[in-house]
Amino acid sequence: MNILFATSECVPFIKTGGLADVAGSLPKALKDKNTDIRVVMPLYANISEKYKKKMKKVDEFDVGLNWRKQTCEIFSLKNDGVMHYFLGNDYYFNREGGIYGHYDDGERFLFYSKAVLEMLPYIDYIPDIMHCNDWHTAIIPYLANTHYKPHYTDMKTVLTIHNIKYQGIYGRETLFDILDLKPEEITLDFEYNDAINIMKSGIYNADWITTVSPSYARELEFDYFGEGLEGVISVNRYKMTGILNGIDYDAHNPAKDKNLYAAYTRSYNKKQENKEKLLEELGLEYDENRPVIGMITRLDELKGIDLVMAVGKEIMDLDVNLVLLGTGEEMYEDYFRYLESQYPEKMSARIMFDSKTASRIYAGSDIMLMPSRVEPCGLNQIIALKYGTVPVVRNTGGLGDTIFEYDEVANEGNGFKFDDYNAHAMLFEIEKAVDIYKNNRESWKKLVANAFKCKYDWKASAAEYKKVYKNTMIRQEDENILQLT
Repeated sequence: MNILFATSECVPFIKTGGLADVAGSLPKALKDKNTDIRVVMPLYANISEKYKKKMKKVDEFDVGLNWRKQTCEIFSLKNDGVMHYFLGNDYYFNREGGIYGHYDDGERFLFYSKAVLEMLPYIDYIPDIMHCNDWHTAIIPYLANTHYKPHYTDMKTVLTIHNIKYQGIYGRETLFDILDLKPEEITLDFEYNDAINIMKSGIYNADWITTVSPSYARELEFDYFGEGLEGVISVNRYKMTGILNGIDYDAHNPAKDKNLYAAYTRSYNKKQENKEKLLEELGLEYDENRPVIGMITRLDELKGIDLVMAVGKEIMDLDVNLVLLGTGEEMYEDYFRYLESQYPEKMSARIMFDSKTASRIYAGSDIMLMPSRVEPCGLNQIIALKYGTVPVVRNTGGLGDTIFEYDEVANEGNGFKFDDYNAHAMLFEIEKAVDIYKNNRESWKKLVANAFKCKYDWKASAAEYKKVYKNTMIRQEDENILQLT
């Protein structure tokens, strides 16, 4: 089984969010003697030189974009046993700044999607499954079913929706210009409020769709979560599967994490050592009886920051330390700076992102707060469990699939969660966690032990993806038989 995993980002080369983690971990988990999985992504300017120096140039070719052509260079590099291809074009990808947010993102990723399909003869590799991810590659199923169908008759496509908020909505002229489409080719699959929607096209044209958790797959049929595509999801529900993301325990493991003050496996005492040194580094008071609440998050409305703002004083009045790491919208950044100024001995706001600090917060926190309004899967709560940090989350998407309410009497559960998107519902769960920590330390240690025992690696999830791939290929074989008869 040949699988090409087409993505816009991938660790360790470039990362802005959870897609990069999945692209870095899932192919490694899928690769075995019966599965030849490879990854393709753009060759961005800000990929580290240490990786670029190791890349080998495979070939180059021209990609036709209506009346003009753009050259595409193919580079290859094997990492963690998986072959990675990098598609280079100086005009589209040799740019300073972030990998998204440019004025011509629609054109950039339409070029990339065409280039993915046109590079295949040059690498002598024809996938049975083209695995596409989010809107950046969601045009590929349409192109594979139409313009490139004669070349790849048996290739099937799978589209994973990591976050439906980002859909690739552009004016019709973008598709006309870049893909040389005729007006009659802009069908209902594309149309969206007098514009075109690339994600919508992907949902209709892909042979199968996956999302990053079972709960998110169900939630997308409701307008609160569907971002305007809930009707499209409902119509295509028959070919949709929710598969929970895992994490790479080689990359996220307190026993191996070189960023920590003290490595540990399931040691409560070593965790306390990390806590004390974290607070010392941040200039905060250490009190063994005062829990540390950690937040590692993008400062965005989707992450539930409004809830924290609504009851920030009440949280601090519980006599806790609050440690935040993240960047985002200016009003949220300003709020946490203000809260730090009001509680300088108990609260630290690091308005930045740094992987070393993130590791230390995972290890040095007692509680990890994730009050997301929407969370397709979430990886922070899974990483927190591995580090023995107890999550307090809203019951949505993958948060609800991985965190189970702690029962002191039965000693069951691995965290705390609330249903309503309400600040006081969140505060109530925080109060429960803080109360157990302060007044029943033995129960708290049992809860931490439960967290340590949780296992959300890629093994089970990779097996589910293989089922999707095989079922999609079986459907192709059934179609071929029908055509022959």
